[in-house]
Amino acid sequence: MRYALALAGLAFAGAGMAQASATSGGAAAVPRGDAEISGDLRDSDFGVRRRAAGLQRKVEMYQWRRDGARYAAGWSQQRIDSSAFDPAHANPEDFPVPTRYWIATRVRLDGKPVSEDVLKAYGTWRAFRPGFSSLPGNLSATFQPEGDGLSSSENPLDPQVGDLRITWHALELPSLAGKVALENGAWVPVEDTGPIFAAQDTADSTAPAVLPHGNTRGGARWGWVIGLLLGATALVLLLRWRRTRAAR
Repeated sequence: MRYALALAGLAFAGAGMAQASATSGGAAAVPRGDAEISGDLRDSDFGVRRRAAGLQRKVEMYQWRRDGARYAAGWSQQRIDSSAFDPAHANPEDFPVPTRYWIATRVRLDGKPVSEDVLKAYGTWRAFRPGFSSLPGNLSATFQPEGDGLSSSENPLDPQVGDLRITWHALELPSLAGKVALENGAWVPVEDTGPIFAAQDTADSTAPAVLPHGNTRGGARWGWVIGLLLGATALVLLLRWRRTRAAR
């Protein structure tokens, strides 16, 4: 009887360990609501605000490109080195306004924080048109509205080399059910998520890599298996003990 009770105790302990592993490792916790973002992200240079998981200012410059002996101008988010071009097709040395992005730090799901890895793994960049009601005076003299953003071109239909085109993009989150798990009190990606933003409209080439998270479900699953095996063994021993006692 003592052995049966001891094994039964081990079974309950194994089940308890499995439950604890599921809660901390993320196998059992399933989000019930949607992610909530506190406060707006702000591009203070242009007075653009947005409540989103991320905010990106994308800057493009009209520059010369060379294809063999021919030159053609076009928009590029990266500076095009013109040191080997002829002097008549020189590009500016640098962007006067850089591309930047901001990531929300106060995102919660079911009252618990959402890690930045989740935002980068599952967020999608979407273009939006700011109001520009608070564009600073020095910038309002340089830029004018064009499409969903701003342009420094005097004639947007005839841009000149060195002109800038700026658009803004918000990082939007889908439903996170089945995509995240609780780990140390915070929501993290359930599986390996890859190294970059899942950007649809544009990607920030300066964005840092996302460190992958391994799937932590295996430990919890084995904990339950061990618990069930111990419980079954305890039950068999208990039945044997009863039959032996009844035969005496």
